[in-house]
Amino acid sequence: MNIFQNSFYAYRNTYCVINRRRLSTHTFDEVIGYQRLDELQEILKLHSFRVTKKECLDLPDKVYQQREIEMTQDQKKMYRVLKNQAVLELEQYKTVTAPLVITRILRLQQILCGYIKYDDGRIEDIKGPNPRMEELLSLLEEIDGNVIIWATFRRSIEMIREVLAKKYGVEKVASYYGGTAAEERQEIVNAFQKGKIRFFIGQPRTGGFGLTLTKAKTVIYFNNTYDLEIRSQSEDRAHRIGQDEKVTYIDFVCPKTIDERILKVLKSKKHLADEITGDNWKELFN
Repeated sequence: MNIFQNSFYAYRNTYCVINRRRLSTHTFDEVIGYQRLDELQEILKLHSFRVTKKECLDLPDKVYQQREIEMTQDQKKMYRVLKNQAVLELEQYKTVTAPLVITRILRLQQILCGYIKYDDGRIEDIKGPNPRMEELLSLLEEIDGNVIIWATFRRSIEMIREVLAKKYGVEKVASYYGGTAAEERQEIVNAFQKGKIRFFIGQPRTGGFGLTLTKAKTVIYFNNTYDLEIRSQSEDRAHRIGQDEKVTYIDFVCPKTIDERILKVLKSKKHLADEITGDNWKELFN
């Protein structure tokens, strides 16, 4: 019998790197890393096996592309000011946590998407052209067939739906996010798979898990989440059983911004939270 089978604490103390933290009136143990993983893997081999998706499914290739987008002068100014404010603010904390940094990252992403969200909850579209939306419209003119468009923010989803409905017709566009009624969700998926709806505009945290959207051969990331699992799962809505053609994934990226950093982290198969809880969090705002 494994000596750790009936003791969580024995397991934790053996394989986890623990940091004792104090918050206000209480302390707790935080897992900040892992150790002796080779030993743990040997134990698990006796009770498990692993089969990858590539090994059990004969699916076509994934193709990755990027479309670079230049910010307007107003966006550049807002982005620069907010980035500098974030760095100054975070430097005041003795301990920089993932949620603190992620909140600032989201604000920067929102500017890149064409709007700004204030601390009181107000949302205001940035005046003038929206380069990311213009790039989307230009790209869609080059694409045939059904398309999935993933966008992290509700405001982005609303903006995309409004613009595409105006150009292609309301009946060709559907949005799938937290505000979508539960009874409508399967109807949207069915209509998309039948080709009645051409554009599926989804929030990857809501629609990126469990759905079959193999009618699409093109998947556009209007912006990216920092979570690798969400990215992987949202990619696989189109790339799963039933897909018989290559799937093209297109990322929108503003050069020298948080767009590039997040995409780099995703490509290297590392979770952004692992990056921002250490002393190198400032790199995210370079």
